[in-house]
Amino acid sequence: MKAMVLKEHSLIGTSGKKPLESALLPIPVPAPDQLLIKVSVCGICRTEIDEIEGRLVPPKVPIVPGHEIVGRVQAVGSQVRKHKPGDRVGVAWIHSSCGRCSFCTRGDENLCDDFRATGLHANGGYAEYTVVSQDFAYPIPQGFTDSKAAPHLSSRLWSLSTFLLLLHSV
Repeated sequence: MKAMVLKEHSLIGTSGKKPLESALLPIPVPAPDQLLIKVSVCGICRTEIDEIEGRLVPPKVPIVPGHEIVGRVQAVGSQVRKHKPGDRVGVAWIHSSCGRCSFCTRGDENLCDDFRATGLHANGGYAEYTVVSQDFAYPIPQGFTDSKAAPHLSSRLWSLSTFLLLLHSV
């Protein structure tokens, strides 16, 4: 699959370097609790700029950034029950967490010791495909185009919280 990969940090527009490089990567295989998503769009958030310029450092490079993802489920792992192939879903900042600790059980997964961020700890949406835990893929309402929905999946909690409230009211 085609992907844009961050291999080293550099200031955008001032260093003469292109911070993201085009690469061919294998299509990821979903784990038992994951979805394989064919990415339609992925927004650009300030978080990606901070990652590219080195203010937010991924634990490993190369990494595929991007966490404002909208796409369609292509395949599901053997334990997935919340989604099926063809579903249109969005993926935000949280890629995965343990799901069992006190933080996770009260909805504060970003505080979990096993928290992993989309596009920082796990490859994100600047690619043709990505994988994510079924618990962190959100159905996208029909009233939103993919490109209109993607920015609402920002890590900026006010945006995501508002979007999730809207989702549950539809």
